[in-house]
Amino acid sequence: MIPIQNIYYMLSYAFQVLNEQGYKSVATEHFENVADLCAAILIKGLSKQLKRGLMKDYIPKREPLTALRGKMEISETLKTNSIIKRQVVCSYDEFSENAYMNRIIKTTMLRLMVADVDKSRKKEMKKLLVFLVNVEPLPIYRINWNLRYDRNNQTYRMLVSICYLVLKGLLQTQSDGTSKLMDFLDEQRMHRLYEKFILEYFRKEHPELTVGAPQIPWQLDDDFSDMLPVMKSDIVLEKDDNILIIDAKYYAHSTQQRFNKATVHSANLYQIFTYVKNKQEELKDRQVTVSGMLLYAKTDEQIVPDNTYQMSGNQISVKTLDLNCGFDEIREQLDKLTI
Repeated sequence: MIPIQNIYYMLSYAFQVLNEQGYKSVATEHFENVADLCAAILIKGLSKQLKRGLMKDYIPKREPLTALRGKMEISETLKTNSIIKRQVVCSYDEFSENAYMNRIIKTTMLRLMVADVDKSRKKEMKKLLVFLVNVEPLPIYRINWNLRYDRNNQTYRMLVSICYLVLKGLLQTQSDGTSKLMDFLDEQRMHRLYEKFILEYFRKEHPELTVGAPQIPWQLDDDFSDMLPVMKSDIVLEKDDNILIIDAKYYAHSTQQRFNKATVHSANLYQIFTYVKNKQEELKDRQVTVSGMLLYAKTDEQIVPDNTYQMSGNQISVKTLDLNCGFDEIREQLDKLTI
């Protein structure tokens, strides 16, 4: 089990805004679970956003009015017998705080209000929800998370990401159809956070490295690539003539059982091998050494992968990162992986 404080540190690398003034106090607070942590971040974030001003957007509305506004809907007016009430149905755009991202934040806060969150934080959320009185909540399972960010709404990126973690990673449907918040993030959401954390850690803490997550092109003999999957790397570290491709893996089980013998997940090994060989071939005109690494989050299993293999001229290693320790120890583990 990962300490809640370490999840905060992971989030602070994934979202650099958490290192700004106003969020730093969160690092010293005590949290019973991840929902409690997310509530604290949302409280700080929404408080800062209210000082800047809530985002507003043009919201389409259609309603019967006594005076014409926008476009008159004749068929709708006749259908609803609005004329009898001396009204006409009008369609118009209203510049309102009922913007979609504000609605996501309100929906999440309302969900956290009935979750296992510290009473003092629920009290703070209740005060903040007063400022969202004109914002309508959304049906949780119908939220569209494909949102566009620009200069005007960039400050919402981290807030909406935390909402996503809460509603997608913590929400669990019960057998009776109701839902409740779990105390921990699900495996899929933790995998994404784990991957993003490692990438951003190397970007921030190791400026001597070129750090990215590029696509690796297939090295084809005839350029025919129909139906080939995209090779999207998790983390690529480059320094001088050395390249290390890291594939971050967060599983409940870091090994697979084959005939009562623990082995590395075969699909993972095939994947990293393919990445390395295609990258090596892409750079064959340069004197570059390409190596690969599967970096598993450590589990409670007794067998912990820690091996290095020489495969067809390239080094492939399988390592684990222990997240159930002090963050200084996590830093030390990551720093040892650099090239």
